[in-house]
Amino acid sequence: MRSLFWRTFFLLALLLLGSIAAWLQTLRSLDFEPRAIQTAQQIASLVNLSRAALIHSDAINRVSLLKTMTEQEGLRIVPREPGDTFEPFDTDALGQRITQELVGRLGPGTVVANRVNQESGLWVGFVIDGDNYWMLTDRARFNTSAGRTWLIWLIAAAALSLAGAALIARLINRPLRQLSLATSRVRDGDFEASRLDESVVTREIRAVNIGFNRMTQKLAKIEQDRSVMLAGISHDLRTPLARLRLETELSVSDIEARDHMAADIAQLDAVIGKFLDYARPGMVDLSTVSLGEVIATCLYSLKQCADVEVKLELADDLLVRADAVELGRVIVNLLENARRYGKSVDSGIVRVEITAQVREPWVLLQVRDHGTGVSPELLAHLTTPFYRGEAARTAANGAGLGLAIVDKTIARMGGKFVLSNAADGGLVASIKLQHAATG
Repeated sequence: MRSLFWRTFFLLALLLLGSIAAWLQTLRSLDFEPRAIQTAQQIASLVNLSRAALIHSDAINRVSLLKTMTEQEGLRIVPREPGDTFEPFDTDALGQRITQELVGRLGPGTVVANRVNQESGLWVGFVIDGDNYWMLTDRARFNTSAGRTWLIWLIAAAALSLAGAALIARLINRPLRQLSLATSRVRDGDFEASRLDESVVTREIRAVNIGFNRMTQKLAKIEQDRSVMLAGISHDLRTPLARLRLETELSVSDIEARDHMAADIAQLDAVIGKFLDYARPGMVDLSTVSLGEVIATCLYSLKQCADVEVKLELADDLLVRADAVELGRVIVNLLENARRYGKSVDSGIVRVEITAQVREPWVLLQVRDHGTGVSPELLAHLTTPFYRGEAARTAANGAGLGLAIVDKTIARMGGKFVLSNAADGGLVASIKLQHAATG
């Protein structure tokens, strides 16, 4: 209910309904009094005419007159008995106003009823020479329900107004929704599909679309220049490093010093690789990937490490939507992080557990070590670029980009990455990947 469409719709609907309610009250005020007086006047005229005819006719003609009035005019006049039971006329405001007007026109003894002795109709009790009578006539002769007609028209007007409000809200919301979708595509690095229509009729929206398209064009040019620059940096830095390493191995006679220099050069090369991985463009082409095969490839290099034990629990036919190369980099980064900081305190061996479970529509992949874990206040910062915890500052020479690369890569593949501490010690890296159904 917090979307712009519903907010706009409800504001317009509230305005329209308030306007309709005001019009209804105005119409009722203008129509109420004249209709009550007109209805009371018609009823009073019938009563007075009937009373005058009965007063000025003898007993023999009175019977004939009553019969004629019943047959031709639909009026029936009967004596009012003391034991008669009746239901008062309409108790709404209009009925009360008609009754009040009739009492004023016909005298204090006037009674208006909807039903007398279980017989429905419009009953008016009046007095002739001290005798009480009832006059019965059809209610349809008097238009006392015109308010219902107004109500029907107002309901129809309200329905049409709400439909118009929905249409207006949709027209207002559509360009903003298109802009939101285009912004999401730009965020994902898809600059070509984010172009907006520059030929729309509305001048303000057209200006926004043109400005947005120019911005995306410039961002695409910047992204292209960055890719070219990164490729140049990779070539310009790694070429002299490779040459320097070769010269070191050939010219330095001290084996220990040569190994140290080669290690430093390898570390520089790894740091450059980390920078390039983190700066990699945002678009990733997803395909159906066998999770078991990717993990097996990543574990191959650890088979020679005597101080690393890996326990693997996942189904062989588990498929995910991912980029195999990018997913491999993610798993390698997590394994490297566990190898560096996840040694068991008691044995000094790195014990890593890799598990995967299907939780539709996701596959939950977890990589866990049995080290000392991370203090809770530092967990949220581990995926920040160039951030390194206390252990990393003293025991590692990395760039502080490993977990940041994992977080960014998983997000580019439409997944989620979360770090947490295990209950019995160790760090747990949880990854949610889109499940690819085998059927």
